[in-house]
Amino acid sequence: MFTPKALTTFIGAAALTALPLMGLSEGETPAITVPDAEMRLPLEDLRNFAKVFEQIRQGYIEEVDDSTLLEYAIKGMLQGLDPHSSYLDRESFDDLQANTTGEFAGLGIEVGIQDEHITVVTPMDDTPAARAGLKAGDVILRLSGKSMKGVSLDEAVERMRGPKGSSVTMTIARKGYKEPFQVTIKRDTVRVRSVRSELLDEGYGYLRISQFQLDTGGDMAREIKKLQKKGELKGLVIDLRNNPGGVLQSSVEVADAFLDEGLVVYTEGRNESANLKYSAEPGDLTDGAPLVVLINEGSASAAEIVAGALQDHRRAVVMGTDSFGKGSVQTVIPINNERAIKLTTALYFTPKGRSIQAQGITPDIVVERVKVTRVKPGSRTTEADLAGHLGNGNGGEERNAEDRKREKEGRENWLDRDNQIFEALNVLKGLNLYAQRDREAPARFARAD
Repeated sequence: MFTPKALTTFIGAAALTALPLMGLSEGETPAITVPDAEMRLPLEDLRNFAKVFEQIRQGYIEEVDDSTLLEYAIKGMLQGLDPHSSYLDRESFDDLQANTTGEFAGLGIEVGIQDEHITVVTPMDDTPAARAGLKAGDVILRLSGKSMKGVSLDEAVERMRGPKGSSVTMTIARKGYKEPFQVTIKRDTVRVRSVRSELLDEGYGYLRISQFQLDTGGDMAREIKKLQKKGELKGLVIDLRNNPGGVLQSSVEVADAFLDEGLVVYTEGRNESANLKYSAEPGDLTDGAPLVVLINEGSASAAEIVAGALQDHRRAVVMGTDSFGKGSVQTVIPINNERAIKLTTALYFTPKGRSIQAQGITPDIVVERVKVTRVKPGSRTTEADLAGHLGNGNGGEERNAEDRKREKEGRENWLDRDNQIFEALNVLKGLNLYAQRDREAPARFARAD
């Protein structure tokens, strides 16, 4: 539910930042004015519209009420403009709000389809599903008595959502259990975080941003602090692959977190209110640590703003493949308490004036996503394996072939999991090594004198 005083700007799949409403406030009476010659509506075209409207009313095989026909007309008018302008009914707006805030009433499970069955991918932490004991791999056979076999993923998700406090009974098949069993879960507010982090290697962090929600900037700052508590952060991979965009202000906050100053993005449109500039404030959360930003053809809109800003400021190396190329801004304009339109009102530009629209961000280093087949090494012998070998000389610990094999098995093998992350990690290590040598150079020269 929203009020006519709300107005939201979009640049991706989700709402962006609240702006003053351009138009009437609640309770105002519109002033009646006579439009200028150029502003007058085309009467002949309006007559054609009225004729088509009447033909549909009288001749269409099924009766359609006038209100529905006019709603269809509005939808068609917006869809004819561009792929991102659209009409929002109550349900569409509710879905948009859920994507923007990352909050919805539901169970808190990620699901997929396996062998035509809806299967639990993972229960989210601290959600009704997790508290009820659902596990990854559980097959949902029935939901509130209705079979789930053959149900589409979208329909399954829709069935699982519902009002906070309402309950749903699932019939679950679990590996190791002879018979299916039932679980009753009470729906609650589920918070989906758009940011997660982990260490790729000692000192090198990984930050995954799946979309830009209202709280993404703050969530990212907290994840960076978690990484820093584990030790010095020597470099960071920011993964924006398959990120469809979202909240404009959040994309600015994310880019700003790694910049001390300068323009982040600016927008240009027909109306003066659409011409905006967003700049970075002092303060780099990583203290200048090297950055690699990963993008691909699924990185769009707000994700492209972040990649473009960090690339233009030479703050990060952008790796991966060309991004999607959505460089337009959408504004949500309420029509009444239950309906709104999402209208393209501006284009956005990177700090150096590049338009992303229908072009995208080109990475500094192109790395395709591929499956790497490792060449298995044969039996190895090292100096430490030879009988009668000399000691290290400096007291260093010896490492024979078996020791090295165990160390390798103990490390996460990113080459097998994700070759693009593996390459990004290697670039970070190279940048860090180069910077370290650069810092040590004056000291070496001083010793030489």
